[in-house]
Amino acid sequence: MQVDIRKLSIDDYDELATAMQNAYPDIEDNVWAKRNIQKLTSIFPEGQLCITVDGKLVAAALSIVVQYEIFGDQHTYDEITGQESFNTHSNIGNTLYGIEVFVDPEYRTLRLGRRLYDARKELCEIKNLKSIIIGGRIPNYHLYSNELTPREYIKKVRLKEIYDPVLSFQLSNNFSPLKILKGYLKGDVESEEYAVLLQWNNIYYTSKKNTMQDSVIRLGLVQWQMRHFKDIDAFYQQVEFFVDVLGSYESDFCVFPELFNTPLLAQFNHMHEREAMEKLAEMTEKIRNKISEYAVSYNVNIISGSMPIMEDGKMFNASYLCHRDGKIDEYRKIHITPNERRYYGMQGGNDIKVIDTDCGKIGIVICYDVEFPELPRILADQGMKILFVPYLTDTQNAYTRVRNCAAARAIENECYVAITGCVGNLPGVSNMDIQFGQAAVFTPSDFAFPSNATKGEATPNTEMTLIVDVDLNLLKELHYNGAVQVMNDRRKDLYETVNLLNK
Repeated sequence: MQVDIRKLSIDDYDELATAMQNAYPDIEDNVWAKRNIQKLTSIFPEGQLCITVDGKLVAAALSIVVQYEIFGDQHTYDEITGQESFNTHSNIGNTLYGIEVFVDPEYRTLRLGRRLYDARKELCEIKNLKSIIIGGRIPNYHLYSNELTPREYIKKVRLKEIYDPVLSFQLSNNFSPLKILKGYLKGDVESEEYAVLLQWNNIYYTSKKNTMQDSVIRLGLVQWQMRHFKDIDAFYQQVEFFVDVLGSYESDFCVFPELFNTPLLAQFNHMHEREAMEKLAEMTEKIRNKISEYAVSYNVNIISGSMPIMEDGKMFNASYLCHRDGKIDEYRKIHITPNERRYYGMQGGNDIKVIDTDCGKIGIVICYDVEFPELPRILADQGMKILFVPYLTDTQNAYTRVRNCAAARAIENECYVAITGCVGNLPGVSNMDIQFGQAAVFTPSDFAFPSNATKGEATPNTEMTLIVDVDLNLLKELHYNGAVQVMNDRRKDLYETVNLLNK
């Protein structure tokens, strides 16, 4: 007999489905959909494990990594898995969460479950995760529910007076019960929808710098004055000044406005607008790398406003998130204004995704993007808690569109929205003559937040910084206990917002 443990692959799906049907013969919808397995093996391949016996798949364990502080001990299976979308998975999370483990009954005498749990523990240690958390079913509870409370049942299982195939196994694998969860898994008749929250602690865990130890995140917004620079070094000096200031105030994010580097267009003002912007695009990689150096040096995540880039003869408006650990993420503006098309021939990007940071999941949209509510809604469904909107507006009415739409996005998506733009005038640069802006941070509108749903705002049309603390726990409280609960109360039976690229 040959027993092997390895990563699960989407090519294993047919055998996986058969093994699940054998493991759960009395449960309706007892097989994971293929799209679920595709998603899990794509976002976290090392967390999806299976065991084969003589080449036949007979057992599996599925897991995700979560930033556990966001969910806390009182959660349901739907909440922790994002209703099985797994958008709750975070590459910089601190907890391995077990979402499934099963063994084909024919092979349960081989103690394959223990092998899967040992492999999970090893993975937890390798990835330096704090713990493994499981919401464990108690499938034999229905046999005793008339005479025992869940707490009494668990006590008897711990004393081995009652055997429960799931809880007894988890206790024997050194998992400690934390609390009883009611309504954990809808439709779990055997457990009467109760579950036991269990934890295994990684004794080798070492705390990581800059992870979300608490829920308060400090945002630093730069209201950038348009001015002429004698050369690119003078531009860098001004950028570094603001990064230094916000870093010294221990900001988690430093945010610059859309196209904040366009003063460098002055040297190309004799050219056609498109040609001049192409020349500016040639500088983008160098500027991005310099800003990334600042992010590491000053220990602050920098959203580098936006800058033009060229790819295969096409021009895009791109924003970069330069993480303080040196990683760089890119977002390309999706909705292009008539002005950007007319003067620069810009095209829209196609990628809609949240970005994992050491402060949780964030989203970036650029200026005009925020006026399309579907886009931030998709990001919110992926777990976004803070939406950053660098913008560039020339007139007050243009700014008002961005501001009011950003405030609406905060309410309808139960998130924070931070906006910042350029101010002042830039004579001598075509199509960049005047600017109007006012940085602000918007909140949902409920009792835990300011009565005008504005956490902070800068003085209009003045170069300055705006520093604001936002508390992610308030968003969680709103989601479950708010006067209105927008994300929960949507009529998904009537409509939905879908990212067609990931459908």
